[in-house]
Amino acid sequence: MAKRDPLDFSGKVVLVTGGGRGVGRGITESFLRAGADVVICGRTEPEQLPTVDDRQAAYVAADVRDPDSVEALFTTLKERMGRLDVLVNNAGGSPPADTVTASPRFTTSIIALNLIAPLLCAQRAYPLMKEQPKGGVILNIASVSGTRANPGSAAYGAAKAGLINLTETLGVEFAPEVRVVCVTVGMVVTEQAHLFYGDEAGIAAVGATVPLGRMAEPSDIGDVCLALASPLARYVTGTQLVVHGGGELPAYMAAARNTSTERQ
Repeated sequence: MAKRDPLDFSGKVVLVTGGGRGVGRGITESFLRAGADVVICGRTEPEQLPTVDDRQAAYVAADVRDPDSVEALFTTLKERMGRLDVLVNNAGGSPPADTVTASPRFTTSIIALNLIAPLLCAQRAYPLMKEQPKGGVILNIASVSGTRANPGSAAYGAAKAGLINLTETLGVEFAPEVRVVCVTVGMVVTEQAHLFYGDEAGIAAVGATVPLGRMAEPSDIGDVCLALASPLARYVTGTQLVVHGGGELPAYMAAARNTSTERQ
């Protein structure tokens, strides 16, 4: 009898919050490609649902910041799909904001989306997963903004730092039935990349500061999520995997190069 491909997700149900665009769409497409039945959620349905070949993601309206909406989401999921194998807490983000002038309402909303929402979803996912013979996996999508200084997005960086810690805690509390892993993401080219990096030339220039020579594509993150949710990562929980192409070149290297050029 042939051994099953560990990256074959046929018959598995995956929920990706915010899975209709950006990094979330890349994650959704990776799981669709692997054969999973994927459900995405968000406040508004995307104009085009993620589709790979003849397989399309299903959509459920939900505001993951609202406890009642999250409860309704998981009730609908259980009724329609009957199970949940993977939860990807992807919904998040923040526009640039001056820390001094950011309003309390803005700060609260950013923390609610990037930290409280993943916790709410994890709390609802665990009871479904723990009763399944093979449990389940929760993937939290964090950011390198949670591991270093983050000027212009203080609340976002703080929330992502909290999400990394939350992953460690849930990894202990939810074991052994459910694994919890954090994917800490570096710079990614998405629909909103111009807000942070400028035009195509700016994106290329920023990508040149990454050791691998480019910024990530959403599919890069999706494929990492696929591997972490698979049996190949069966002994990985309560920790983070940093996916940033090697990070950013140290500032001293650029300074040294500029000085060398000036001397010439």
